[in-house]
Amino acid sequence: QVQLVESGGGLVQAGGSVRLSCVASGRAFSTYSMGWFRQAPGRERESVAAIAWTGVSTTNADSVKDRFTISRDNAKNTVYLQMTSLKPEDTAVYFCAAVSWRGGWPPPNYDYWGQGTQVTVSS
Repeated sequence: QVQLVESGGGLVQAGGSVRLSCVASGRAFSTYSMGWFRQAPGRERESVAAIAWTGVSTTNADSVKDRFTISRDNAKNTVYLQMTSLKPEDTAVYFCAAVSWRGGWPPPNYDYWGQGTQVTVSS
């Protein structure tokens, strides 16, 4: 069982930066692949970025390429999402997720989810 707690969201002006953190419980964090997702009001959940247990990372959403970076610190059981050049359309609840996955990349689904953290970008 893995519990995930996100933090770092809030209100930021367009063009600004925010770093989200997701702390995982348990001792097997380094064996999990991690992902960041977001969901805006009235829209479906969108995969933003993912990082494998090996450290290989992927930015999945074309709209955030070159602006968002996912990273992980296994010593701290934490995965990060560094968001720069934020736009109002980045406003959403951001979720992190975990899966123990050794198949093709990226994982088809995730087993554990956090409660989410709100990011609001003002214009």
